[in-house]
Amino acid sequence: MRDAMINKIIRCLLVLSFVAVFTYTAFAVTRPPSEEGILPEIVLPVPQILEQKKYLGLSGGTTFTIPQIKASVVIVEIFSMYCPYCQAEAPSLNKLYYKIQNNSRLEGRFKLIGIGAGNTTFEVDYFRNNYKIPFPLFPDDDFSIHKKIGEVRTPYFFAVRINKDGTHRILYSHPGRLKNHDQFIKMLLQRAGLK
Repeated sequence: MRDAMINKIIRCLLVLSFVAVFTYTAFAVTRPPSEEGILPEIVLPVPQILEQKKYLGLSGGTTFTIPQIKASVVIVEIFSMYCPYCQAEAPSLNKLYYKIQNNSRLEGRFKLIGIGAGNTTFEVDYFRNNYKIPFPLFPDDDFSIHKKIGEVRTPYFFAVRINKDGTHRILYSHPGRLKNHDQFIKMLLQRAGLK
Protein backbone atom coordinates (compact mmCIF):
# COMPACT_ATOMS: atom_id res chain seq x y z
CA MET A 1 0.00 0.00 0.00
CA ARG A 2 2.81 2.35 0.87
CA ASP A 3 4.52 1.56 -2.49
CA ALA A 4 1.28 2.36 -4.33
CA MET A 5 1.07 5.71 -2.56
CA ILE A 6 4.71 6.54 -3.43
CA ASN A 7 4.10 5.58 -7.06
CA LYS A 8 1.05 7.89 -7.20
CA ILE A 9 3.06 10.75 -5.71
CA ILE A 10 5.92 10.17 -8.18
CA ARG A 11 3.49 10.07 -11.13
CA CYS A 12 1.78 13.21 -9.89
CA LEU A 13 5.13 15.02 -9.56
CA LEU A 14 6.15 13.89 -13.06
CA VAL A 15 2.88 15.17 -14.52
CA LEU A 16 3.25 18.48 -12.69
CA SER A 17 6.87 18.79 -13.89
CA PHE A 18 5.79 18.09 -17.47
CA VAL A 19 2.99 20.67 -17.24
CA ALA A 20 5.36 23.26 -15.76
CA VAL A 21 7.99 22.73 -18.47
CA PHE A 22 5.37 22.74 -21.23
CA THR A 23 3.74 25.90 -19.90
CA TYR A 24 7.10 27.68 -19.58
CA THR A 25 8.23 26.79 -23.11
CA ALA A 26 4.83 27.49 -24.66
CA PHE A 27 4.55 30.93 -23.13
CA ALA A 28 8.20 31.93 -22.93
CA VAL A 29 8.72 35.36 -24.40
CA THR A 30 11.53 35.66 -26.89
CA ARG A 31 13.57 38.79 -26.48
CA PRO A 32 15.22 40.91 -29.14
CA PRO A 33 19.00 40.76 -29.36
CA SER A 34 20.46 43.12 -26.78
CA GLU A 35 22.95 45.94 -27.12
CA GLU A 36 26.54 44.67 -27.21
CA GLY A 37 25.20 41.32 -28.44
CA ILE A 38 25.10 40.08 -32.02
CA LEU A 39 22.24 39.75 -34.46
CA PRO A 40 21.13 36.28 -35.44
CA GLU A 41 22.00 35.44 -39.03
CA ILE A 42 19.60 37.35 -41.24
CA VAL A 43 19.78 36.37 -44.91
CA LEU A 44 18.38 38.96 -47.31
CA PRO A 45 18.05 38.97 -51.10
CA VAL A 46 20.51 41.17 -52.98
CA PRO A 47 18.49 44.16 -54.24
CA GLN A 48 17.49 44.10 -57.89
CA ILE A 49 17.70 47.89 -58.03
CA LEU A 50 21.31 48.66 -59.06
CA GLU A 51 21.54 51.88 -57.00
CA GLN A 52 20.52 49.99 -53.84
CA LYS A 53 23.00 47.20 -54.53
CA LYS A 54 25.73 49.81 -54.99
CA TYR A 55 24.59 51.71 -51.86
CA LEU A 56 25.04 48.53 -49.79
CA GLY A 57 28.42 47.80 -51.39
CA LEU A 58 27.35 44.34 -52.55
CA SER A 59 28.83 42.55 -55.51
CA GLY A 60 27.58 39.27 -56.94
CA GLY A 61 25.54 36.61 -55.25
CA THR A 62 21.81 36.37 -54.71
CA THR A 63 21.73 36.78 -50.93
CA PHE A 64 23.73 38.57 -48.24
CA THR A 65 23.85 39.06 -44.49
CA ILE A 66 23.91 42.39 -42.64
CA PRO A 67 27.64 42.15 -41.71
CA GLN A 68 28.43 41.95 -45.46
CA ILE A 69 27.14 45.51 -46.01
CA LYS A 70 30.04 47.86 -46.70
CA ALA A 71 29.58 50.27 -43.81
CA SER A 72 30.79 50.93 -40.29
CA VAL A 73 27.25 51.16 -38.90
CA VAL A 74 24.04 49.70 -40.33
CA ILE A 75 20.74 51.02 -39.00
CA VAL A 76 17.97 48.44 -39.41
CA GLU A 77 14.31 49.36 -39.10
CA ILE A 78 11.82 46.54 -38.56
CA PHE A 79 8.56 47.91 -39.96
CA SER A 80 5.21 46.82 -41.29
CA MET A 81 3.29 48.40 -44.11
CA TYR A 82 0.19 48.17 -41.90
CA CYS A 83 1.76 49.83 -38.87
CA PRO A 84 0.48 53.42 -38.49
CA TYR A 85 3.56 54.31 -36.42
CA CYS A 86 5.83 53.05 -39.21
CA GLN A 87 3.86 55.09 -41.72
CA ALA A 88 4.22 58.18 -39.52
CA GLU A 89 7.96 57.48 -39.06
CA ALA A 90 8.67 57.10 -42.80
CA PRO A 91 9.19 60.83 -43.59
CA SER A 92 11.47 61.16 -40.56
CA LEU A 93 13.59 58.20 -41.69
CA ASN A 94 13.84 59.69 -45.16
CA LYS A 95 15.25 62.84 -43.51
CA LEU A 96 17.71 60.70 -41.52
CA TYR A 97 18.83 58.98 -44.73
CA TYR A 98 19.45 62.31 -46.49
CA LYS A 99 21.14 63.76 -43.40
CA ILE A 100 23.58 60.84 -43.53
CA GLN A 101 24.03 61.01 -47.31
CA ASN A 102 24.70 64.77 -47.24
CA ASN A 103 27.31 64.56 -44.47
CA SER A 104 30.78 63.67 -45.78
CA ARG A 105 31.70 62.36 -42.32
CA LEU A 106 28.81 59.84 -42.36
CA GLU A 107 28.18 59.02 -46.02
CA GLY A 108 29.46 55.55 -46.79
CA ARG A 109 30.04 54.83 -43.09
CA PHE A 110 26.36 54.70 -42.07
CA LYS A 111 23.78 52.73 -44.06
CA LEU A 112 20.06 52.34 -43.49
CA ILE A 113 17.82 49.40 -44.42
CA GLY A 114 14.29 48.29 -43.57
CA ILE A 115 12.79 44.83 -43.12
CA GLY A 116 9.02 44.47 -43.53
CA ALA A 117 7.79 42.03 -40.89
CA GLY A 118 5.09 39.87 -42.45
CA ASN A 119 5.20 41.95 -45.63
CA THR A 120 5.42 40.49 -49.13
CA THR A 121 7.53 41.99 -51.90
CA PHE A 122 4.38 43.67 -53.23
CA GLU A 123 3.63 45.25 -49.83
CA VAL A 124 7.23 46.39 -49.33
CA ASP A 125 7.26 47.92 -52.83
CA TYR A 126 3.95 49.67 -52.10
CA PHE A 127 5.38 51.09 -48.85
CA ARG A 128 8.58 52.19 -50.67
CA ASN A 129 6.66 53.90 -53.46
CA ASN A 130 3.95 55.42 -51.27
CA TYR A 131 6.41 56.95 -48.77
CA LYS A 132 9.21 57.56 -51.30
CA ILE A 133 11.71 55.51 -49.26
CA PRO A 134 15.21 56.03 -50.73
CA PHE A 135 16.99 53.22 -48.85
CA PRO A 136 16.65 49.44 -49.42
CA LEU A 137 13.62 47.63 -48.00
CA PHE A 138 13.29 43.87 -47.79
CA PRO A 139 10.28 41.58 -47.33
CA ASP A 140 9.90 39.10 -44.47
CA ASP A 141 6.64 37.58 -45.67
CA ASP A 142 6.92 34.41 -43.58
CA PHE A 143 7.97 36.27 -40.38
CA SER A 144 11.17 34.16 -40.25
CA ILE A 145 13.40 37.18 -39.58
CA HIS A 146 10.83 38.66 -37.23
CA LYS A 147 10.88 35.44 -35.18
CA LYS A 148 14.70 35.38 -35.08
CA ILE A 149 14.81 38.87 -33.59
CA GLY A 150 12.28 38.24 -30.85
CA GLU A 151 8.99 39.11 -32.59
CA VAL A 152 9.45 42.79 -31.81
CA ARG A 153 6.72 45.38 -32.21
CA THR A 154 7.05 47.82 -35.07
CA PRO A 155 8.80 50.08 -35.61
CA TYR A 156 11.89 48.62 -33.98
CA PHE A 157 15.45 49.76 -34.58
CA PHE A 158 18.80 48.05 -34.42
CA ALA A 159 22.10 49.75 -35.12
CA VAL A 160 24.91 47.33 -35.83
CA ARG A 161 28.66 48.08 -35.80
CA ILE A 162 30.37 46.19 -38.62
CA ASN A 163 34.04 45.56 -37.86
CA LYS A 164 36.73 45.28 -40.53
CA ASP A 165 37.18 41.57 -39.77
CA GLY A 166 33.50 40.90 -40.56
CA THR A 167 32.37 40.55 -36.96
CA HIS A 168 29.65 42.79 -35.61
CA ARG A 169 27.94 43.95 -32.43
CA ILE A 170 24.67 45.68 -31.70
CA LEU A 171 25.06 49.32 -30.68
CA TYR A 172 21.36 50.08 -30.32
CA SER A 173 18.25 47.94 -29.88
CA HIS A 174 15.06 49.83 -29.17
CA PRO A 175 11.35 49.97 -30.04
CA GLY A 176 9.52 53.08 -31.15
CA ARG A 177 10.34 56.17 -33.12
CA LEU A 178 13.71 57.87 -33.44
CA LYS A 179 13.07 61.28 -31.89
CA ASN A 180 16.25 63.30 -32.41
CA HIS A 181 18.45 62.38 -35.38
CA ASP A 182 21.43 64.47 -34.28
CA GLN A 183 21.53 62.90 -30.82
CA PHE A 184 20.98 59.44 -32.33
CA ILE A 185 23.90 59.85 -34.76
CA LYS A 186 26.14 61.28 -32.03
CA MET A 187 25.30 58.35 -29.75
CA LEU A 188 26.03 55.81 -32.51
CA LEU A 189 29.36 57.45 -33.37
CA GLN A 190 30.34 57.34 -29.71
CA ARG A 191 29.24 53.71 -29.16
CA ALA A 192 30.93 52.63 -32.41
CA GLY A 193 34.18 54.37 -31.42
CA LEU A 194 34.10 56.46 -34.61
CA LYS A 195 35.17 60.08 -34.93
